[in-house]
Amino acid sequence: MRYIDLRSDTVTMPTEEMRKAMAEAEVGDDVYQDDPTVNRLEKLAAEKVGKEAALFVPSGTFGNQLCVMTHTNRGDEIILGEDCHITLHEVGAAAVIAGVQLRTLPSKNGMLDPKQVEKAIRCEEDIHYPHTGLICVENAHGLGTVIPLDNLKEIKDIGERHNIPVHLDGARIFNAALALGVDAKDIAKYCDSIMFCLSKGLGAPVGSMVAGTREFIEKARKNRKLMGGGMRQAGILAAAGIIALEKMTERLIEDHRNAAYLADQLSRIPGVHVKDDRLDINMVFFEMDDEVIPEQKLVEHFRKNGIKISGIEEGEWRFVTNLNVSKEDIDYVIEKFKECL
Repeated sequence: MRYIDLRSDTVTMPTEEMRKAMAEAEVGDDVYQDDPTVNRLEKLAAEKVGKEAALFVPSGTFGNQLCVMTHTNRGDEIILGEDCHITLHEVGAAAVIAGVQLRTLPSKNGMLDPKQVEKAIRCEEDIHYPHTGLICVENAHGLGTVIPLDNLKEIKDIGERHNIPVHLDGARIFNAALALGVDAKDIAKYCDSIMFCLSKGLGAPVGSMVAGTREFIEKARKNRKLMGGGMRQAGILAAAGIIALEKMTERLIEDHRNAAYLADQLSRIPGVHVKDDRLDINMVFFEMDDEVIPEQKLVEHFRKNGIKISGIEEGEWRFVTNLNVSKEDIDYVIEKFKECL
């Protein structure tokens, strides 16, 4: 049975072209840097975001934590948003892997206030204070928003004034670029390192990229091995990543349009309150009056009718459009939603 899956854009399936490329990929041992397909992917990824070098890693969380570890020393403090992915959805890994503590700041729909960022930096040399080792930002943000370039620039300027690197969780950087009408390089230039995903909406089955200076990537390569991410004949996976970067980034605009259509249709249902200020990319967040439909009733009704959704998180529902969800699928979802009413 085919399901319409609105849980995330991580559920996208590889295309037939990707499957064929994976089957035919030329491979070698990537720990020895002998895999030509991985090497090609890393070169392409670095060019896409305007960095000197890049590194193939197993996942987005792995990539973020690798960058945190590579930039910092144990006992450092990192500044980031209280609602960003590293804080909320990476299992406290920064404390376990890098041994750093999080200095979380409030955000306005994912956007940090540069004045608060600068104020949070531990400028004084005090025996009681940790060293501020890193600033982390996220674009596009998991709240469904895109952060303006001038905000990223202000934060990067602050980092440079205080000699603190900035890391960008750019898991959905190509969504952000399309929403802002710029190239991904125009976003990535405001960070020292970046992680972006190949498996969120782009269709690759596995993997993310980390990019930065050559010196940073060489250090990260050793840390990747330390973290257990030294993959061998990884060209089989990298082959799909190459197609994702060459052919799938521009089609993300279709997901944005479908999300806007889904939001419009949901907003027409009495008792459903769509978060209109968080519709920048392929995510639709909404709240629903308690008397409309009980949470478990909607989840089960959808599943019986071939639709997968997640339940409520912090009072909100989230539907995510992706490569495998068409406008016709959305019409079906709305039909079954109304049926459940």
